[in-house]
Amino acid sequence: MEWYYILAALIGGLVFFMLMGLPVVFAFFTVNLIGAYFVMGGDKGVLQLVRNAVDSIQSFALLPIPLFIFMGEIMFHTGIAARAIDAVDKLIAKVPGRLSLVAIVGGTIFSSLSGSTIANTAMLGSTLLPEMYKRGYTPSISIGPIVATGGIAMLIPPSALAVLLGSIAQIPIGDLLVASIIPALILASMFFAYVVIRCTINPEIAPAYDVADMTLRERITPFFKYVLPLMSIFIVVVGSIIGGIATPTESAALGAAASLLAAIGYRRLNFANFRTSVTQTLRFTVMTLFIICGSITFSQIMAFSEATTGLSELVTASGLTPFWILIGMLMILMFLGCFMDQVSMMMITIPIFMPMAEQLGYNIVWFGVLMLMILEISLATPPFGLLLFVAKGAAPDSTTMQEIIYSVTPFIGMALLVVALLIAVPEITLILPNLINR
Repeated sequence: MEWYYILAALIGGLVFFMLMGLPVVFAFFTVNLIGAYFVMGGDKGVLQLVRNAVDSIQSFALLPIPLFIFMGEIMFHTGIAARAIDAVDKLIAKVPGRLSLVAIVGGTIFSSLSGSTIANTAMLGSTLLPEMYKRGYTPSISIGPIVATGGIAMLIPPSALAVLLGSIAQIPIGDLLVASIIPALILASMFFAYVVIRCTINPEIAPAYDVADMTLRERITPFFKYVLPLMSIFIVVVGSIIGGIATPTESAALGAAASLLAAIGYRRLNFANFRTSVTQTLRFTVMTLFIICGSITFSQIMAFSEATTGLSELVTASGLTPFWILIGMLMILMFLGCFMDQVSMMMITIPIFMPMAEQLGYNIVWFGVLMLMILEISLATPPFGLLLFVAKGAAPDSTTMQEIIYSVTPFIGMALLVVALLIAVPEITLILPNLINR
């Protein structure tokens, strides 16, 4: 059977099972079993599929996933992250759009301690949104920064999704983790500047209010007490990778241990929140390992059927330049992001896109960062962007989904500008990886 028939059958079967309501992971396993039986030689193919699935989750390189998830869960459930947000709130003086700026700065800091976009958005929403509405902030300048900054957790280490992407796409995990730091900081800076400029031009969308008078010491003491110690965890994790002192797995272990010690040091750790953190970590880890099994075996069926090779040859023979092929792949990701979650997008596209990227000579770390950027943007793209619904749950009942979508649209535009910048100047993503590999 020709490869394009096999590819159409695999993708069509996957879409069919997902439309039938089967969870994404089980839809992949069902398609994988059927594909292995008919493409890889019946019972022998299925047995080989099982062996490959077991081998795919035995890699030592996957250990950062549960460790990074544990870091974020400890920070979230012990309330340490919320204290850090309060410290940032005290530090920022009376400026245009003050609470929105607190959301951007605080959310970026929490992103460096948690790999969860959902936890980041939920915490910012529950902590800051009620106060924003109380102060008369419009949804356009209150919800937008929270949703946009929540997605930055996908880019800044510790990012479990970046580890998952690197594992599935066979991208060096350490390089991918540090390569996305500078783009994330550029993104946060653009958000910050946008809020200041827009609230200066139109103060009515974020009315000024009297901030409690505090001495300089009262302002900076909480920052030194609750923020700087937590930032040291980020420095330990990223610095150990950049300095070549530790592998990504070892740095994740250091970060998890440091987070636990921080919770103990602040006297916020008890049996209840520790058990909750461990339970959530195990739940997300098992789900992630199932995802890896499904994606790796799907890739192997694609390779065995020669669909991957055939598709790559078809694209390269089309006469399109590598630039336009790249734009096409990113546009496909953007389109899928309107209807799918990030994990499903990775599982479907990576087996097809990565061989094409390598054949076209793209730097795979740079390409991985571009994928992460589009995945981050798709968290807020209507109609099914995940963070839109998280924000809806955190916002007052009177807030409509139309208002939420309107509020995040400018931030999506800024994120696309950063993607264009990374395409025009790929060296931005390679500065920190080159420090590791020099």
